[in-house]
Amino acid sequence: MLELAGIVILGILAQWVAWRLKIPAILPLILIGLFVGPVSTLFTEDGSKWIEPIWNGTHGLFPEDSLYYFVSLAMGIILFEGGLTLKKNEISKVGPVILKLISLGAVITFFGAAVATHYVFKLSWQISFLFAALIIVTGPTVISPILRNIPLKKDVSAVLKWEGILIDPIGALVAVLVFEFINVGGSAGFTKQAFIEFGKIAIVGFSFGVSAAYALYFAMKKRLIPHYLLNVTALSVVLLVFVESDVFAHESGLLSVVVMGMVLGNSNLPNLKELLYFKESLSVLLISILFILLAANINISDLLLVYNWQTAVLMAVIIFVLRPLSVFFSTHKSSLKTNEKLFISWVGPRGIVAVGIASLLGTKLMLNGVNQAEYITPLVVTLVLVTVMLNGTTARLFAKLVGVFLKESNGILIVGASKASRLIAKYLQNNDRHVVLIDSNNDNVAKAKALNLDAMESNIYSEDISTDVELSDIGYLLALTGSDDVNKHALIRFKKFLGEHGAFRLITPEELRTPDKLPIEDLFSKKDDYINLSEVARDYPTINELELESTNHYLKEIDHLNQEQKAVPLFVKDLTGELHIICSLKEDFVIKKGFKLVYMGKPVELRASKKTSTAPQEAQSEA
Repeated sequence: MLELAGIVILGILAQWVAWRLKIPAILPLILIGLFVGPVSTLFTEDGSKWIEPIWNGTHGLFPEDSLYYFVSLAMGIILFEGGLTLKKNEISKVGPVILKLISLGAVITFFGAAVATHYVFKLSWQISFLFAALIIVTGPTVISPILRNIPLKKDVSAVLKWEGILIDPIGALVAVLVFEFINVGGSAGFTKQAFIEFGKIAIVGFSFGVSAAYALYFAMKKRLIPHYLLNVTALSVVLLVFVESDVFAHESGLLSVVVMGMVLGNSNLPNLKELLYFKESLSVLLISILFILLAANINISDLLLVYNWQTAVLMAVIIFVLRPLSVFFSTHKSSLKTNEKLFISWVGPRGIVAVGIASLLGTKLMLNGVNQAEYITPLVVTLVLVTVMLNGTTARLFAKLVGVFLKESNGILIVGASKASRLIAKYLQNNDRHVVLIDSNNDNVAKAKALNLDAMESNIYSEDISTDVELSDIGYLLALTGSDDVNKHALIRFKKFLGEHGAFRLITPEELRTPDKLPIEDLFSKKDDYINLSEVARDYPTINELELESTNHYLKEIDHLNQEQKAVPLFVKDLTGELHIICSLKEDFVIKKGFKLVYMGKPVELRASKKTSTAPQEAQSEA
């Protein structure tokens, strides 16, 4: 009982320490696992571990293979949660890069690491290729915390995030195939059998994942499951799919749950956010338990095997040679710049899948009497520790060094995805600004996504908004909801993190009635509250641009617009295309010829000006 409780308590403590120090949680988790496992044998009289994961005849938590069954199921749940976060709109520009990274990049890592391991450690080719297969994967549980703490261009974050999740089942598949090859002693017919197994895993994985996702979607959409059972039902379906998939094709379970998560994550499921919160909390608990268990399962003699200069050379080859090679070959002729490729090359930490499968396969080979199998687990754990420590502590500095750290966060977060917000967001997007809308109303979010806008169903009171990877480049905040309390709360809570360059909200009806007491700053408009904004968007869903000649011309035109009930002045666009919110303009702001006044609503004829109109896609689609 004490050991079980201790694992959970130590695991959550490690998560808290990681949060405070802004480092990946895997680092303190593995260190704790090593301390209560192999290191603790140095402090006990009989040489026993404080926590013994596998029953050894006198004490232990899991009998025989039960630990690895638990590890497999837990990895399935973790990868399903990762699949839920993969949004197809994230990869509109970098989809081919991700595809090459998980194919060509994996091949380069596989063969390169095998050759390096064979010649540096003098291990057999079979063991070398098994180790190489295990380190193909990168760790989504490690990459996500790193990305959350670094403001990066969206494409760079998307590449690292998608690669980390999609490559896990691929690495697991390759590792299992190499393991089977070792078990059968290597035969000429194995190559044919390997291709057959690969095909079976791909077909079963995709078919089970897609079918289960649509079945669960249908059941939740038709309210066939009571609300209080939604999350636990989803959990049971994930476990069912994982196990049944493995029955039909060994080791296809990981692929099934990733596919299932991706399909559900890109659906308009109304309870998706709630499901994601539940799975995220469960994943945190499982990750905490798994890393401590797997690290504690290592013996001190295993660690001494790899405590030498050969390990340092092998780690250097993998990190500084193979990772950059795989990235640069995979990103050749892509839209990514050289400095972005360098950063992606630098960030390649390994995580839970590598450690979990290494522990499982390494132990099985040792029990089968395979020579040098004892090197597998300690080598993989060492690589995980080295890459996590290196990337977790230097990623931010390296991002600044190579110039991918966003010094200016020019993205815009719009709180509220109403019709007016969608019109404004589409205009901003058409003017090359990254815009994200958040709303607790699923219908509004779905309509925004239909316009190819980045939108998330979320509650402004949620704890995780300020750390969301998708918001890493946000520097402006517009609170445009129909709730005055929500708008004010958004500015109070997130102005520092997401509105460093400007945070604005709609005026309240009370403030409209007392124009002499209006706040000096933070207002999106001094004359338009949510009701008027919505009525204008309903009656005249267009964004218009008026060419300006000078500051005096601007003052005349803005005065004219302010008198028009069905027009809402929004921005001033300067000669470089930069947009300035009208309420934020200082008195000394100079308007030059060629500047444009941007407003939403009824087209008006203004003197001494040339008018252009942009009809957003929403206006056309809803006409």
